[in-house]
Amino acid sequence: MLLDPARLDRPDTDIRHEPFSFMIAHGQLPDEARPDLDRDFPQYSSAGFFPYDAADCGPSVNDLVRQMTSRAFSAAIGRHLGIEGLESYPTLVTLCRHLNRRHGTIHTDSKSKVATALIYLNPMWPDTSDGCLRFLASIDNIDDTVAPELKPLYGEFAVFRRAENSFHGHLPYEGERRVIQVAWLTSEEEKARKTKRGKFSRAFKKIFGKLDRKVGADRDRNASHRD
Repeated sequence: MLLDPARLDRPDTDIRHEPFSFMIAHGQLPDEARPDLDRDFPQYSSAGFFPYDAADCGPSVNDLVRQMTSRAFSAAIGRHLGIEGLESYPTLVTLCRHLNRRHGTIHTDSKSKVATALIYLNPMWPDTSDGCLRFLASIDNIDDTVAPELKPLYGEFAVFRRAENSFHGHLPYEGERRVIQVAWLTSEEEKARKTKRGKFSRAFKKIFGKLDRKVGADRDRNASHRD
C-alpha cells in the first residue's frame, strides 16, 4: 500500500484546530515507491493544477490517486479534522508539475470545498522558503504563520478543513513542484463545474503558455485573492 492511513498517526504528525483545522504529516509514502512515482507522474508542459486523467499518468500514480480518494483514507482524514462523513463527499483530483511565480497567493479555498489534501513528490528542494506551503493567521501577511512551513518534498502531506479563515499560500516560486491535490466537494455539480474549468485552463495554457508565465510574474509576496 502506497498510502496507509495508519501513518497519519506518526508521533511527528501536527494536528491543530485553531485558527482552523489542519494536519501536517511527514513520511507518508514508502521510499521504495519513489522511482515508480517519479516515472509515472504526468509530463505536463504548462504550469498550474490540472484535472486528473488516468491516461496522463503511469500505474503507480493512478494507484496513489485511488488510495487518496478511497473511503478508508477519506474517513481517516475526517476523523482527524472533525468532519463527519467526509468519505461520502465527491472528490476532485488535480495534479501540478510546474508553477509560475503568480501561483500560491494567499487564499482560503472556495466554499464549494469541504477539505483539501496535498501530497508532495519532489525528490529535492532548494535551500529556500520559496514555494513552501504556509498555513496563516491572516490574508495579507505571508509571514503570519501558525505552523512551520512545509517543504514540498517526497511524502510530505498536508490537509485542512476549509473555513472563512483557512488562509494558506506560499512565496513566489517558478519551476518544478510536483503535487497531487484532492478536494472533497459539496456536490457533484461543483465537481463537474471545476473539472470543466480546469480542462479549459489546460487547453488555454497549451496555446498561451508564455503569456500565462508573464501574468503576475512580479506579484507581491503578500498577494492574496478571495475565493
